[in-house]
Amino acid sequence: MSDIRFDGKVAIVTGAGGGLGRSHALELARRGAKVVVNDLGSAVDGTGGGSDAANKVVDEIKALGGEAIANGSSVTDDAGVALMVKQALDTWGRVDILVANAGILRDKSFSKMELGDFQVVVDVHLMGSAKCIKAVWDVMREQNYGRIVVTTSPTGLYGNFGQANYGAAKAGLVGLMQSLRLEGMKNNVRVNTICPIAATRMTESIMTPEMLANLKPEYVTPGVVYLCSEDAPTGAILTAGGGVFSLARLYETEGVFLGHEGLTAEKVAANWGRVTSEAGQQAYPDGSGQIGKIFRQMAAGETPARG
Repeated sequence: MSDIRFDGKVAIVTGAGGGLGRSHALELARRGAKVVVNDLGSAVDGTGGGSDAANKVVDEIKALGGEAIANGSSVTDDAGVALMVKQALDTWGRVDILVANAGILRDKSFSKMELGDFQVVVDVHLMGSAKCIKAVWDVMREQNYGRIVVTTSPTGLYGNFGQANYGAAKAGLVGLMQSLRLEGMKNNVRVNTICPIAATRMTESIMTPEMLANLKPEYVTPGVVYLCSEDAPTGAILTAGGGVFSLARLYETEGVFLGHEGLTAEKVAANWGRVTSEAGQQAYPDGSGQIGKIFRQMAAGETPARG
């Protein structure tokens, strides 16, 4: 297999001043990409800001012989996101890759969480990613090439105590990807999701030194690089941590037709075992698959389950 290269390609990596984003930006640059290093330079909770972090990564890329420019825009700021994309186009004339990595934490149990802390996390992770994608979408469609990677989390897929805001935002990114992968197919714009577990500023306070040593960002980045490549899939949820890679999928059981007459909550309860049986479960390619299953079961004319 030939090496994955990005010569002549232009990448934007958000939240690239440290942690995962820095690792992604450096590896894309090592493989020939020209990189816009975006980072607001804020604290983990999103407060403060400065351009030092982005500038340092740009210097690292230049020391490797690569090309990079820094951008200090917040992904929540429409004008700032537009400027970020304009910088890429003015400097190199195209945008081929977007890695939407920027994020913050405002962890608290839901009972103690202010709605403002919920809103700001959703704004950064979900809306920030959507704004960046929207800013490059038509550019990629017009050039009939684009690779987009959004960043979810195990919390978004499976939940975690004290992270209702973060989980909601990260789950929303999976839903965003599921629709955009379909809309981008015609123009060779492939959209995927990375679900990383890594030692970063966001995790250093909850992991032991041994865990942190085994979960370096560099052990996630190869998966991101593949999702940015010419031969990338589309619609994948790639989980990555410690050098372990796997694919997460949403499955739906075959379920059971309970009929229309006399349909009650008690009938659902009585047939719960059949509703939840894993026999015949599927991962549907799009929403129409589920609708098709419902009408297939109704049209089959089988005797509705009793209960």
